[in-house]
Amino acid sequence: EMIYRHVAVIDGEMVHFEILDTAGQEDSLQIEEKIKWGDGFAVVYSVTDRCSFDEVMRLCFLINHLHASPKRSAAAEQPPVVIVGNKKDLQFDRMVSTEDGENLSKALKIPFYEIS
Repeated sequence: EMIYRHVAVIDGEMVHFEILDTAGQEDSLQIEEKIKWGDGFAVVYSVTDRCSFDEVMRLCFLINHLHASPKRSAAAEQPPVVIVGNKKDLQFDRMVSTEDGENLSKALKIPFYEIS
């Protein structure tokens, strides 16, 4: 697990980012706390690991559930979420097709990207 910090100017305003890489943590209590901490999410899986892809839907539902809880402000919007398939350059080791990622993205109504 690592936290990356980045500063960018967006629409003329300086924005400070803290990006938490959970590195596939399995402890659900820790993950829930991290999800409550976040304001936006990139749910990343490896195209060479079907199990990591199978976790995407669970994590997306968990994000929606935790951010829709009554403990949060009623006016709070759902946080932005994207699905990212990583390691697309490893075509010979691929276990998850681009079409699988696109179909999940459409079903969940969440943007999808594949990257290397």
